[in-house]
Amino acid sequence: MIQRLQTIFLFLLAISTALLFIWPIASSSQQDAYLFADGKYSVEDNGVLMGITAIGALLAVIAIFLYRNRPVQLRMTYLSTVCSILIPLVAILIYLNDTKNSAVPADTIDDQIGAYLPLLGIVFGILAARYIRKDDKLVKSMDRLR
Repeated sequence: MIQRLQTIFLFLLAISTALLFIWPIASSSQQDAYLFADGKYSVEDNGVLMGITAIGALLAVIAIFLYRNRPVQLRMTYLSTVCSILIPLVAILIYLNDTKNSAVPADTIDDQIGAYLPLLGIVFGILAARYIRKDDKLVKSMDRLR
């Protein structure tokens, strides 16, 4: 059902992923031509990063409403968690690719709260998957008793 504990964790996973559209990943006092053009590095600076973030948040929201089909809900939760893992990896790769031709020194870049949101998303995704498996196990044990 929707009021189960995994629903709360899926909701928190969706929120923590969606907040990346609001809060930047990093900021810099020196502006650059590409990533730090506005002084902030956010998911809107790259289409791939924006796509992974949107897909991760959307999968978590869809998984909330798949409570009747727990195996599919579990797979959607895994995919959303994988997106949360990919977000910092892709962000780092994009940053490293950009710093080859960048004028912004590495010591002027400060991390922001957006750098830690994918870590929260990973934790919430793991907790949601744990409770989905636990719920599925409970339902299967009740089916054996019938």
